[in-house]
Amino acid sequence: MKIVLTGFRGTGKTTVGRILADRLGMPFYDTDLIVEQRAGMPIPEIFHRAGEAHFRTLERETIASLRDVEGVIATGGGAVCDPANVANLRWHGTVYLLSVAPDICHERIAGSDRPGLTGLSPAEEVRTLLARRRDAYLGAADICIDTGKRTPREVAEMIVGQIGKEIGIPPGDARERDALLERFGLPALGDMVDRDPGLRVCAIAGNPCAHSKSPLLYNRFFAHFGMNYHYTRFEWPDAGTIIRLANLLPLKGLSVTIPFKTDVMRHLDEVDGHASAIGAVNTVVSCGGKLYGHNTDWLGVRTPLIHRRGGRAVVLGAGGAAAAAVYALRSLDMDVTVLARKAAFAQRLAERFNCRWGGLEEFKGSDADVVVHATPIGMEPDTRSLLAACDLERETTVFDLVYTPPETPLIRAAREAGCEAIPGTEMFVHQAVEQFRLITGIAVTPKMVREMLA
Repeated sequence: MKIVLTGFRGTGKTTVGRILADRLGMPFYDTDLIVEQRAGMPIPEIFHRAGEAHFRTLERETIASLRDVEGVIATGGGAVCDPANVANLRWHGTVYLLSVAPDICHERIAGSDRPGLTGLSPAEEVRTLLARRRDAYLGAADICIDTGKRTPREVAEMIVGQIGKEIGIPPGDARERDALLERFGLPALGDMVDRDPGLRVCAIAGNPCAHSKSPLLYNRFFAHFGMNYHYTRFEWPDAGTIIRLANLLPLKGLSVTIPFKTDVMRHLDEVDGHASAIGAVNTVVSCGGKLYGHNTDWLGVRTPLIHRRGGRAVVLGAGGAAAAAVYALRSLDMDVTVLARKAAFAQRLAERFNCRWGGLEEFKGSDADVVVHATPIGMEPDTRSLLAACDLERETTVFDLVYTPPETPLIRAAREAGCEAIPGTEMFVHQAVEQFRLITGIAVTPKMVREMLA
């Protein structure tokens, strides 16, 4: 068993770690102490002589050496900002994020001889670094514990209780959870969670979502990185019911798909700036009883189209995927026109991003360097296409965001017309890279995603 405690300075990870290791009869590893022993000098001196970069190198080497140990590990909050460290810490381990409010954190570390990292005042540095690192902290953690009003011994006993299955959900919640799982067609999931209190759950949330490749991809990645996680499907016609079930499970993350990318936002505690601007969430991270919304779809559109920066683009559709596409294209300084079956919907989306708009019948291939298709048309078993080969110009790049099947009717038409054709699998791959990092703290590459899907 490997238990990892991380968090900003002042959250109590070292003290809690010592108590926890003693309570469980396990060895205790403090990565800061190991770094000092290997360097032959205290951390402030390492910073003074060689700088933070050298310290981070020593820290990375130390954490890599602890990949296969059994015991309790305490490591600094800066460590989990490095995805390579997170992968080693997560390997057959459970990561606990200890946190406190910024003012309490500043109060606890006042007088420390550790050098500052930003040049800001101590109080401002705490607030700044906590905000900057938040996504990394939430992604790297399996379980979040606020230590602000708990003693180190109380925190240690909480963790012991979780390990020993002493902490569970109330009987009434368990009955509701099992009833919902039965309605969702997932009765075995409750048994899995009850048998293994360390199991974390992730899911694709949509209606429909049986076509999604996310369960295959994520479960293969979880096995690859030695994580005690299970990814499933929450297919249901109501986002609120899905979120209720999620809150009754040890959920870590949701991939959100049609038709919930906008509706799910009202059920979340916080939504980041990109998702707020787009008006859609496709990624939900859960930690410490809160749900955090993100959008990675726009990166899935942006990355394959970087070579078209500054061109003219047409987006077909006006839903959540279309909004992400427009946001991505505008970030590439493209002149964008939104076309939809209902022109009023196109207008509503276009006016948010200062774009032109119109009905689908207004499409002219000669007006576009890039065409992004952002409707469900062409998704299996639908065999239709909004455009035919004769509608397209040879120099156009056509990006179909539908990824099942891998070659849609529109992609076939684009290839027939001699266009550069980008299948929706590319959007899926690039958005998945960022989504996996947000949910787990681990960095994967597009190549790894493609290999896992093969």
